[in-house]
Amino acid sequence: MSFHLETERLILRPWKDSDADELRALHAERGGGTQPIEEIRAIIADGIANAAATGIALLPIQRRAEGDFIGYCGLTVGRASLEEPEIAYELFERVHGNGYATEAARAVLDAAAATRRTRLWSTVRDWNTASFRVLEKLDFERDHVTTDDRGDIVWLTRTLP
Repeated sequence: MSFHLETERLILRPWKDSDADELRALHAERGGGTQPIEEIRAIIADGIANAAATGIALLPIQRRAEGDFIGYCGLTVGRASLEEPEIAYELFERVHGNGYATEAARAVLDAAAATRRTRLWSTVRDWNTASFRVLEKLDFERDHVTTDDRGDIVWLTRTLP
């Protein structure tokens, strides 16, 4: 998959060490406190290494006009497989509702199709209405539901052209 994707309003690019503070802030929005910066740097280093090993990645999202980091989007093995990876995205709450997740995910879908993969997955907690809206716009369909210690996980899938 290409590690540099561009849309009308966004740039998805490889991780840099300088992304650590912003990624830390994004993770803190989830609740549960702020992770040590060394832990965030390790997450970025692992992501870079995994991208080199697998050819897929979660990529930071920057807005073109503002140049700011607003989240990430990409492919990951996650709960799926390298042959049929998961699409994943997470954006700062301050930018929700502007179509950025959908725009970034469309670019990732195109990049995934270029790898000749035939299907992608997404797993979403049953309470995450906003993610379901994004995935619906991208023609993902519900496949099944599993449960873990945190509740229900809805599995969605999309066939690639």
